[in-house]
Amino acid sequence: MRIGVVAGAADTTAKTIRFDEQAGLLSDPPRTPSSYRDYPAETAAQLAFIRTAQTAGLTLAEIRSVLAIRDDGKPPCEHVAALLHQHLADVEQRVAELQATRNILRDLADAADVTDPETCTANICRILT
Repeated sequence: MRIGVVAGAADTTAKTIRFDEQAGLLSDPPRTPSSYRDYPAETAAQLAFIRTAQTAGLTLAEIRSVLAIRDDGKPPCEHVAALLHQHLADVEQRVAELQATRNILRDLADAADVTDPETCTANICRILT
């Protein structure tokens, strides 16, 4: 399949496909006698896997590691599960940090709402002191 056909089937762009090749996520496809890329039928499924992995937060290096396990003839599901659990833990930690920041901002905003700037005698701003 030509790159435009694969791009359409995978709902992506030719530029993205070339990037994935350069990033080592897709193998270089065979070439036609006129030097056009000739992608195998499974390329669209590989591109869908890559997009889903990126959406889940996996890095390009992590995606390459999954593909390398698969290329070695082993199922990468255990590795994928470990990566997903680590990313989930990271996201949960970030959410907790954001919730703590939100609480601080709410308290400061409440203080700002009742502060009269005309009566502020702090060096800079008493809201943040």
